[in-house]
Amino acid sequence: MRCLRRSRTRHADARLQAQPPAHLWTRLPVWLLALAGLGICLDANAAGAAASAEYLPYGSASVGPPPVAARNQGGLYRISDGGRVAYLFGTVHMGTSAFFPLAPEVSRVLGQARRVVVELDTRSNDDFLRALARHGRYPPGDDLRRHLSPPVLAALTAALHARGISVASMADCKPWLVANLLLSMALEGRGYRRDHGVEGALLDAARRHGAPVTQLESADYQLALFDTMNAARAERYLQETLDGLRDGSALRKAQAVMEAWASGDPRALDGLLREATAGDSVTADFTRRVLLGRRNPEMADGIARLMRRDSVTFVGVGVLHLLGANGLPQLLARRGYLVERVY
Repeated sequence: MRCLRRSRTRHADARLQAQPPAHLWTRLPVWLLALAGLGICLDANAAGAAASAEYLPYGSASVGPPPVAARNQGGLYRISDGGRVAYLFGTVHMGTSAFFPLAPEVSRVLGQARRVVVELDTRSNDDFLRALARHGRYPPGDDLRRHLSPPVLAALTAALHARGISVASMADCKPWLVANLLLSMALEGRGYRRDHGVEGALLDAARRHGAPVTQLESADYQLALFDTMNAARAERYLQETLDGLRDGSALRKAQAVMEAWASGDPRALDGLLREATAGDSVTADFTRRVLLGRRNPEMADGIARLMRRDSVTFVGVGVLHLLGANGLPQLLARRGYLVERVY
């Protein structure tokens, strides 16, 4: 199947020969493997009504540090049990220089931590590239264009050519991977950068203080989640992303998450959670069932295990993992931990 040709496509191909496609994927934050990859997901039936403005555990009173007067940056919780403490901080994985320095409360407890925990240690791309080859690429001889209907292929061709990229250069990549790369590139075009993601600041602080770093997940695990989509759902996921980029809704939603994180406005974050998990789209369904419905309980298990190892643990995860009835604060509260909102 021949892809569309424009006068600049040859130039794009030449650039891609000089910069192999594998290098492009180092620009793709693993967290952004969906519009919802900023840390969204919730049990399907909980999305509409579950989120609480203050996110306190069921019936418990906050007896720890009082909230600061002005909300700041996502949300910070103190999780305690038997003299051991974990601070749970909501992050975003791309950002701008205006996000820094982090809130004083975050910097203070980060400096006290005996261990820093993140979703994924992003300091090396090697594990990511190996996982990408395993889950995100077709085997030799297969081709992306064989898995797309003519309308979706035409829309993808136009979107790639607009960015100076040929379809042929993406031929071994699965639809969901191409969709996520396009969204990442669009965010970069709005000034959001991976090296201004909050995890980078947490990892730098751990290095300065000599605290060991532990990741809750692996690149292989995260990419394998997307590889559970069958061919029809993966094509639909790409189509939804292309539609969202064309009408501006994808960037609007992603930028709204960034702004809500920067303001720390819980009601704004609640609204984003409801919007991201509502409806019958593939993206919303995948978000409900997998990105939070599956991951949040597993993250809570990991945090509980790590709390037994150190007296003070600092945990940074995507901010939307903190929200709703199946958010991490609520899950840990149900397990008997004292959960207090610092701000």
